[in-house]
Amino acid sequence: MSKTASKKPKPSPSATAARTSSANRAHPRKTGTLTVLIVLVVLAVIVTHWPSLSAKARCFDDNQYLIDNPLVQNPSWASAKQFLAEVLEPSTVRGYYQPLAMISLMLDHASGGARDNFRPFHRTSLALHAANTALVMVLLYLLFNEPYVAAMVGLLFGLHPMTVEPIPWIGERKTLLASFFSLGCLILYVRYTNTRSWKCYVACLATYVLALMSKPTSTALPILFLLMDYWPLRRLSLRSLWEKIPLFMILGVSAIITIISQGRTARIMVSHDPFYAPILLCHDIVFYLCKIIYPTNLSPHYPFPEPMNLTHPMVLMSVIGTCILIPLLLVSLRWTRALLIGWLFFFVAIFPSLGILKFSNIVAADKFAYLPSVGLLMIVAWLLSRFWDTPTRAIRLTKRAWSILGLVAILMLAEARTTRQQLTHWQDSVTLFDHMLKFAPDAPPVHFSLASMLAARDQNDRAIKHYRKVLEQSPNYPDTHYGLANLFYKKGQFDEAIEHYTQDLRLKPDRAAGWANLGLALNQKGRLDEAVKAYRSALAIQPDNSEWYCMMGQLSIQQGQLEQATHAYQRVTELEQDNLEALVNLGALLGQQNKLRDATTYFERALAIEPNHYKARNGLGVNLAQQGNIEEAIQQFNKALTTNPEGHEAYKNLALALVGKGDLDDAVAAYRKVLTIQPRDADSYARLGDLFAMQARTDDANQAYRQALQIDPNNARARNGLNASRAKRSP
Repeated sequence: MSKTASKKPKPSPSATAARTSSANRAHPRKTGTLTVLIVLVVLAVIVTHWPSLSAKARCFDDNQYLIDNPLVQNPSWASAKQFLAEVLEPSTVRGYYQPLAMISLMLDHASGGARDNFRPFHRTSLALHAANTALVMVLLYLLFNEPYVAAMVGLLFGLHPMTVEPIPWIGERKTLLASFFSLGCLILYVRYTNTRSWKCYVACLATYVLALMSKPTSTALPILFLLMDYWPLRRLSLRSLWEKIPLFMILGVSAIITIISQGRTARIMVSHDPFYAPILLCHDIVFYLCKIIYPTNLSPHYPFPEPMNLTHPMVLMSVIGTCILIPLLLVSLRWTRALLIGWLFFFVAIFPSLGILKFSNIVAADKFAYLPSVGLLMIVAWLLSRFWDTPTRAIRLTKRAWSILGLVAILMLAEARTTRQQLTHWQDSVTLFDHMLKFAPDAPPVHFSLASMLAARDQNDRAIKHYRKVLEQSPNYPDTHYGLANLFYKKGQFDEAIEHYTQDLRLKPDRAAGWANLGLALNQKGRLDEAVKAYRSALAIQPDNSEWYCMMGQLSIQQGQLEQATHAYQRVTELEQDNLEALVNLGALLGQQNKLRDATTYFERALAIEPNHYKARNGLGVNLAQQGNIEEAIQQFNKALTTNPEGHEAYKNLALALVGKGDLDDAVAAYRKVLTIQPRDADSYARLGDLFAMQARTDDANQAYRQALQIDPNNARARNGLNASRAKRSP
């Protein structure tokens, strides 16, 4: 018998993969090897991504996910229940239903996370990424039965620079959490195909639901199961289609919920250009493949090519590349299913994020490729398994195995180095957005976010520069006029502030704060009537804002419209019964309108809340004096001065009360105290002169009058007093 005839045919890798379960039973030691390799790979991933824990950058939507989210900021069962209950219209986050991601962030906040302490959030995200790396290894091991191959490919996944983005970006917790449940779902499905266990199937359904509740881009999982049935599981049949009916029912419900919630709280735009969708698909196919193979110039913001047609060189190259790639993949079916199915896995998984239904201002994102990259990893694992020789002992590797290890080591080191470089951009918000501008210098969202970050740091001139850049590219970009107006107001440039508040309100007339801020700016320019109208517009939108009613009251006082001021402050007390400012101002206003009993009531309400309130004591004293209760008034003034020894208004009122009582010496002492505190108070000098005149201290009176006129030459009291003194002396 010839040597050729005596050789046994070697089973193909695909056939080996289809018999995963029996192969695992044949090599039980592989499970132990895999466990050790998982620990080593996870440690390498954690060490490489460790700088993410100290990242302080905030990205585009972190405000709504954390900084300004009242439910995340107030962890409780009630908050968790609201996240779960708001299925079709989430109230705190624009977009789709994602309660598990939000609850996850809420739990991190409860464990110490805050707007100035991101470490707890990053710690959880890094742990999820490490867990996802381990799950990728388990999945590849179940499919190809090679622990070393699973470890090498898992390491390439865990260290890849495109996996950086979801870790320090707080709002992308959804990507990591959904991938965690999706990978678990894939593993359970493979286990189900091997064991036919209904428990695995039910667990698969459950993890699918959990993935969708984290981020609905996991919707395509049932289609991915069908692709895996074709390869590498090789079990595609009518039965495999029937068993996925429950999964497709869940898919349908999730798709409906996602479209409704996205449409109600954010936006969905459909292009009417028939060439838009195919051109976009071609662009993204080539774009993602290039970034995955050669991950350079990575950024959280990739703007759409302008124009998005074949006249753009990048778009044209993408279309040509896709037209070459697809036929090659189809031809590859003559030899293997791996290339086409691995690529289809990637394409189907990333399809919900490709923007056929446009929901964002970016053409692509690193985070979108996080889970879909598993399809390409399956191709890499298949290729490695074809050439990998499983060692009988750890030290007995073939030359081919050493070559593969060397190649993977080089790729791993290159990835780790690039990943560390990428993480440096996330250490600070301004640094992150400056980095984005290198690759998108005309992108309005990047300029806008950078301007907002700079404004928060009081770098107002730089912020104004970037806001203006936004308006150059997009004159009606949301909130830009508002941000500019606020900065101009802070700089005291009220005319510019008024102009931009007006422009903002033209675009967004229901912004109550915009009307209120416009009122502030108009008030600064002395345009009181317009300011009052602005506040009325603000209160028409938000009628329960007590602060704006207070401003209305102050403006009405400035205009001398005491009744309108009274109505405004009464509205404040209806909204906030313990608002001291409103109670005290109401007392003063009613006193000026000679409604003395009502005035006393409001002063007493204020003092019941804060017994040592200086203005309330002083106001009550004035009110009592007007009613003729001089002794009680003097007591209130003295109590006010006990609270505030520098209260010159109370000393002046005390002096007037003492004059009314006839205690001229004490009144003189009170006025001297006023002038110690306010040495340029012309009226107090003039009144002191009157007291001296009443005591026949003519020289002292004349000196006081002269000091008053030196401060205020138009002081009528001092002028009259001095003239009267001269008239008495003339023969």
